[in-house]
Amino acid sequence: MGAVKTKRMPRAVREQQMLDAAVQIFGQRGYRAASMDEIAELAGVSKPLVYLYLNSKEDLFTACIRREAAALVEAVRAGVRRDLPADRQLWEGLGAFFTHTARNPDSWAVLHLQARTHGEPFAAEVTAMREEIVAFVTQLILAAAREALPQALGCARAGRHPHDPDLPEREVGGLAEALVGAAESLAAWANATPGVTARQAAATLMNFAWAGLGDLMAGRPWSPPEEPADG
Repeated sequence: MGAVKTKRMPRAVREQQMLDAAVQIFGQRGYRAASMDEIAELAGVSKPLVYLYLNSKEDLFTACIRREAAALVEAVRAGVRRDLPADRQLWEGLGAFFTHTARNPDSWAVLHLQARTHGEPFAAEVTAMREEIVAFVTQLILAAAREALPQALGCARAGRHPHDPDLPEREVGGLAEALVGAAESLAAWANATPGVTARQAAATLMNFAWAGLGDLMAGRPWSPPEEPADG
């Protein structure tokens, strides 16, 4: 009888296996310290096969960034149900973000630390992901403003001073940038701090952000003190 041939693993499956190993090594050791030998060994393949599939260490790292960025964006989008009130939408989006980064600390290290500190083209890949998340958060804030509009009209009919939920586009964009930046920093802190859960991290940022957004929607923005006149 002839030798029994083992079934070959499909290329797509093998490639994902290599990317899984690469994300772990890059996330834990850093881009420069990581070696292709380590990645190949963890993936259970030969180093020449890694090069055959993914060309170079730079291309492998770029592929890791793209895959992990897409997974994070999808997790945040999938976590938000548009039929919920605005505060619940934001809460669920934050919860999805912190849950994903907590469950995938190596992935978050690749995106938040490694990709940003090694210049182009890696930083550009992360910037594209971040812009997508900021745009999504911008829509959530705009939804909160639209939700506040009926309350404003009700105040006007009752003879009370209505708040103005029609926030300027620049202000909404700035709020979204600030919220995403805070989430990124808090995720890094939460992953490095034992005992901090994704829910706790999300609640911390929700308390920090939503109270301020609520005041803004209610027409109670904080105003800086007037600058002293030149003497």
